Amino acid sequence: MTAILGLNLNHPDASAALVLDGKVIAAVAEERFGKRIKHDPSFPQHAIQAVLSIGGISSKELDFIAVARDTTQNRAAKISYVLSHPLTGGKAALEHMRRSEVDLSISEMVAEACGQAPEMVKARVVNVEHHLSHIASSYYCSPFESVTAGFSYDGSGDFTSAMAARCEGTRIEILDRVHLPDSLGFFYTGCCQFIGFDEFGEEYKVMGLAPYGNDRFADIMRELVETPSDNWFKLARGYFGMHRGGEIGKMDERNRMEMLRLYTDKWDEKFGPPRQRGQELTQRDKDIARSCQVRFEDVALNCFRKLHDLVPSTQIAYAGGCALNGVMNARLLRDTPFRRAYMQPASSDDGLCVGAGLWTWHNVAGGRERFYMSHAYWGPAHSDDAMRRAAMSARTPMQELSLDAVPRAVASLLHAGLVVGWYQGRSEWGPRALGNRSILADPTRPDMKDVINAKIKRRESFRPFAPSILQPAVTTYFEQDVFSPFMMHVVKLRREWRERLPAITHVDGTGRLQSIERDTNPLYYELIHCFGQLSGIPIVLNTSFNENEPIVDTPEQAVNCFMRTGLDAICLGKYLLVKGEHEKLLADA
Repeated sequence: MTAILGLNLNHPDASAALVLDGKVIAAVAEERFGKRIKHDPSFPQHAIQAVLSIGGISSKELDFIAVARDTTQNRAAKISYVLSHPLTGGKAALEHMRRSEVDLSISEMVAEACGQAPEMVKARVVNVEHHLSHIASSYYCSPFESVTAGFSYDGSGDFTSAMAARCEGTRIEILDRVHLPDSLGFFYTGCCQFIGFDEFGEEYKVMGLAPYGNDRFADIMRELVETPSDNWFKLARGYFGMHRGGEIGKMDERNRMEMLRLYTDKWDEKFGPPRQRGQELTQRDKDIARSCQVRFEDVALNCFRKLHDLVPSTQIAYAGGCALNGVMNARLLRDTPFRRAYMQPASSDDGLCVGAGLWTWHNVAGGRERFYMSHAYWGPAHSDDAMRRAAMSARTPMQELSLDAVPRAVASLLHAGLVVGWYQGRSEWGPRALGNRSILADPTRPDMKDVINAKIKRRESFRPFAPSILQPAVTTYFEQDVFSPFMMHVVKLRREWRERLPAITHVDGTGRLQSIERDTNPLYYELIHCFGQLSGIPIVLNTSFNENEPIVDTPEQAVNCFMRTGLDAICLGKYLLVKGEHEKLLADA
């Protein structure tokens, strides 16, 4: 047996994955454990413990530790940047040196996390470049084996912001890179920060706000990021800050990552003063979001068409933080020659650990067998006893059901208008709840979006909620026939259904759909099927099981969320609980 521990560490979204003989056995993000800090950048000791426990092996049995970072790469680009930017470049060099020093003791850190003496962990440490890990995380998890285009784009990693590759069989051939300071991710995050979303990982808010705006800043956006014929894209010099010093992943007193400002004072000349967090969103801010999203899509489409010229395939596998832009993902399938696209569910930096592990399997261990990630359930599961104890601790009306009876009972509560926490099986891998750690509701109720925002999620009113739909029904309700098991595509609903599905239809008529197959999650599929029988529509509103925190991990965390928020009910495995005022509905379920 070849055992590989994949890691993303000393970087936001720290994570760990276990790969045994080329198969992903477990993958989890550190944020779900310990201090439960969103995008936790600390050493992923709890994640390491979790994946090894799921795999039933100890750190002594590891053959390789694959780290999704290689500071030896792109040295020429780094030296060039330092020479042309002596002040900021020097600070950047110091930061890279600090991170390199950590690599020298990774095996010891893994040993310590597992309670082992350092000499007991004999695994070989393999460094895999950031964007190569991203592409590997998608291609090596895909069903594709013939020639496939590979792409990665985000803010930055190993001094690169994008990478293009040709993939076939077990080989990934790097064709080109985009080096810093040019970064499409920096462009998007700069816009995000300028309109007041200045915490790490809030870019999805720009995508949600964009439909409320008009593209009146199109000309300025074209100045900020260009698409020259001899390059993938280029940022306007003097408008973007980079490497202003400070440690990457440093936390403030609220346990939130400190963000370096990516826009400069020159933006004021174009847009006026930046919005401060907490201030009212003006039409100008909405228009900036719209123009940012439009320009991002135009530049990304240019990249994908250029990529197709290099790799003339109908298949593409891609990843990186920018790959979480679901509006762009749907356009790729509509407006480029690519007809089949694959992204694994953790396409941002949490997915790097899977990519580094699988790259090491194929390119260092010599493994030939491919792996296909057809579902997202790679995290921990908790025992029936643990769920029973948590359920009993709530001291609210409860029924123990047979597992076969669970879907219909929960569907009846949803149809009655209740908002239900749904906790089943192994947790999802990635940033989105996909039917095992979800909050569910009836999408046909006009007030449901406001109810969930006010009573449970307590988030901005402009952010949409997502629909989970049975895969055979996608073309009935949506204009685009997309298979999106990991909620990675934002697609327009057919006009005749938009008013009938107000809770999941965004202001522009779209929904970020999750298409459910029976084979990958039979219990969730049956729940939606039962709800469809009651309502006539096989769709439920699905949002993550949390309240301004990482998605719940343990049954106790799920029950605590149920008790402190306006959730009406919770289903923990076969244990169905309701708040006291809904006891009659429980009896009738």
